[in-house]
Amino acid sequence: MKIKGIGFDLFNTLIMTEPSALKKAMERLLGSLNDNGLNINKDEFMGFYKESARYFIKKADETGIETHNRFWISDALRKMGIFIEPNDSIINRGVEAYFSAFYDNCHLVPGTRDMLERISKTHTLGLVSNFTHAPAAMKLMEHLDISRYFQVTVISGEVGYRKPNPLIFRIFINTLNIDPQYMIYVGDDPMHDIQGAMGAGIMPVWMTYVRDNNLQFIPGYVRSRNEIVSEEVPRISTWEQLFEII
Repeated sequence: MKIKGIGFDLFNTLIMTEPSALKKAMERLLGSLNDNGLNINKDEFMGFYKESARYFIKKADETGIETHNRFWISDALRKMGIFIEPNDSIINRGVEAYFSAFYDNCHLVPGTRDMLERISKTHTLGLVSNFTHAPAAMKLMEHLDISRYFQVTVISGEVGYRKPNPLIFRIFINTLNIDPQYMIYVGDDPMHDIQGAMGAGIMPVWMTYVRDNNLQFIPGYVRSRNEIVSEEVPRISTWEQLFEII
């Protein structure tokens, strides 16, 4: 089989994060909310925020419809007796403050840019990412200088569907305009990436660099429910192993 197109997941596949990134993101979110006069107790808010995040992400996984951090924030504040709508400017500023922490605390998996430079000359590349706030994902890709390698970029927060929902992969396939039988999809998550790609008729490749090196997972609050991956699915931990496959 001649592989014509290669799709990639973003976080934990191409990008890894510093262990302190989530803590810094929460500190910036709290700082922004308090700067807007809310005077929030840190520990109380953190507990409610994590609870809300788990609830909304679990619901999104079950329905295949993406959620957004603004709903988690609004719900956490409601539980504290503070009623602010998800689209309120206070929450929007908090969202931007939260994601600003990732721009300087995320890095490429070793060899990623060289790998993309090399295979972009021989294959059509695309990206499909579960990320609630699409502008932050796009800005991070530009910051790390990898946007230019992808002819198609599909972010769940922009299209409204979340992996493993086949609709997000269908958008990807139709936009890339390559028959799935001539594609592979590289991702780290057994449910979202591996099962999602298989459900769309794309051969998955399991990237386990972050897992194998016990590094911080993004987003950190929710892990895939299904950690079982068939032995028939190729597993790689370096990009040299990807070259062997293609």
